[in-house]
Amino acid sequence: MGGDTISILDGSTFVVSDRRGDIEAGPDQPHGLFFRDTRFLSRWVLRLEDRPLEVLSTDDVSYFAAQFFLYPPTGTIYKNPELSLMRQRSVGDGLHEDLILLNHSQDEVELTVHVQADADFADLFEVKDALEKKGERYREVRGGALVLGYRRQDFVRETVITTSAEEAELTEDGLSFALRIPAHGEWRTCIDVEPQAGVAVRTKHGHGSATKAAPNMAASLEEWLDHAPKLESSWDKLGHVYWRSLVDLAALRFYSDIVPGASVPAAGLPWFMALFGRDSVITSYQALPFVPELAETTLRVLAARQGQDVDDFRDEEPGKILHELRVGELTHFGERPHSPYYGSADSTPLWLVLLDETHRWIGNDALVRELEPNARAALEWIDRYGDLDGDGYVEYRTRSPKTGLDNMCWKDSWNSILFADGTNSKLPRATCEIQGYVYDAKRRCARLARDVWGDRSLADRLEGEAAALKERFNRDFWVPERGFFAIALDGDKRKVDSLTSNNGHLLWSGIVDEEKAESVAGLLMDERMFSGWGVRTMADGEGGYNPIEYHNGTVWPHDSSLIAAGLRRYGHAEDAARIGYALLEAATYFDWRLPEVFAGYPRTLTEFPVEYPTASSPQAWATGTPLLLLRVMLGLEPDGNRLLSDPVLPPQLTELSLREIPVGTAAGDVTSRA
Repeated sequence: MGGDTISILDGSTFVVSDRRGDIEAGPDQPHGLFFRDTRFLSRWVLRLEDRPLEVLSTDDVSYFAAQFFLYPPTGTIYKNPELSLMRQRSVGDGLHEDLILLNHSQDEVELTVHVQADADFADLFEVKDALEKKGERYREVRGGALVLGYRRQDFVRETVITTSAEEAELTEDGLSFALRIPAHGEWRTCIDVEPQAGVAVRTKHGHGSATKAAPNMAASLEEWLDHAPKLESSWDKLGHVYWRSLVDLAALRFYSDIVPGASVPAAGLPWFMALFGRDSVITSYQALPFVPELAETTLRVLAARQGQDVDDFRDEEPGKILHELRVGELTHFGERPHSPYYGSADSTPLWLVLLDETHRWIGNDALVRELEPNARAALEWIDRYGDLDGDGYVEYRTRSPKTGLDNMCWKDSWNSILFADGTNSKLPRATCEIQGYVYDAKRRCARLARDVWGDRSLADRLEGEAAALKERFNRDFWVPERGFFAIALDGDKRKVDSLTSNNGHLLWSGIVDEEKAESVAGLLMDERMFSGWGVRTMADGEGGYNPIEYHNGTVWPHDSSLIAAGLRRYGHAEDAARIGYALLEAATYFDWRLPEVFAGYPRTLTEFPVEYPTASSPQAWATGTPLLLLRVMLGLEPDGNRLLSDPVLPPQLTELSLREIPVGTAAGDVTSRA
């Protein structure tokens, strides 16, 4: 399945254009060159003799580069074009473009090439919400460069455009080249676009960089792939999906200013190319057996910006892990709280889960000791600030009504926590999966307290609290007449009784009593929930169900991957493998890449997974999904420096092997044959 746009990215810098390579931003087109949450190019249009070009072919060379093969239309099918143009583009803290114009005729040609350039310097929030700018824009030719600028008080951003062509004429509208190309000759030039945002940029562009660019990471892409476990499978397509996941995971990494030299995954293209707490933690968890270094840096970066104060505007509290960090204009002037924003009730317990899981896989005692103060602060937040009314559950309600999120769980759209009849629930809400995360976090931290921190009294207390929470939860959230757990308790302590995928997260956390797990597992695999491509976020037949509603009937790959892990935990390995194969097969319809979300239509109706119109792609925890599914199907678990495995494959896979899986200070191999 293809789209009408071409996107290339390098960490938090990315370019979105049409298939000609042109950028023409509009209300319904998030085109542009984006850097540090600001659009530095909103128009970048190539014309020959003031006429647009047509596409011969477009090639995504790599995630950070693309090539566009173009020609000027002749206006009739009876005359072939005599000119063609190659547009080679690479991105990384800016944009580099090589233009190669070829004359295929026997005659010399004279023509003008024009590149129209403009920048609206829209903040990402302004792009999404169509807000007007409050500062002033300017443009000028300065020292052999075209400078597009924006100024609002002390906030200054500039786009500096230069070219290698001596014949270039720079005007405030763009660049023009008056050319004379001999018969069967060619003309070449390089154009550099450098965003200036008050920080040093790592310039690495040059001629031919589209085919040999160095991505914005310490290791090259080849090294990144070489260090990952090696996969072999009887199903050839699985290798393509696995390769795409590793490449996209590399693409989404960016270097944070918080911890120098540490790279963490951004959440997703185009809207979420920034640090997110929940997304980065879950992605790192999914990728642990494959690229464990991501988890270590994610833990450190999030710990460095852990909440310190009570700040209503940012929903911040001491010990809380952030939700989202932005650095654009609206954050700079305090019009958005994302500097960072802490509106997530689940990032904190999930951070604790990742801390323990990282220790289990890597065995780094020093890391766990280093982050012990942060872990204790996170545990304190759960009990002191997370539980709003002292009932033993973590609830949420924003204290920033103009800009804060209504829902602070992973289903964070305003209408995602609905009763079975489709009516909305009342704040504050205690969603079920967050209680599961808290249960898991306390059990895991009890292990760390006993084995690493040397605090037996803390370990005993946490184990007791976890056990009490499990008993209380299985009583208060259970909907006996329907055989599953309510998605939440609302502000009136009513059970929000719609059937949702959140039940699968409960299996993943281990909070479900054994006698209830069979019913939950059966419902998750029922045709109302399982579409044939994955598990729906809400069951078909519920009042709020809509197969193309963001959180109320769609399929989210990461959601289904955690559900598969939960089913495996409770002994339903064949169901977990069924979900795993369905998702991996779905990826083959999306150019090997699972998107953030796709429609929840039944497979029997559509026969292929249907795209969701605004899904991020690549998106971090969708990228991590195939990795977690491989772990689930192979039954991988760490045991010190030993790798344990109990494979249960879907019938369609007769052989699957992973070699050089890092565990502790060693590595292990696993092979399963039918």
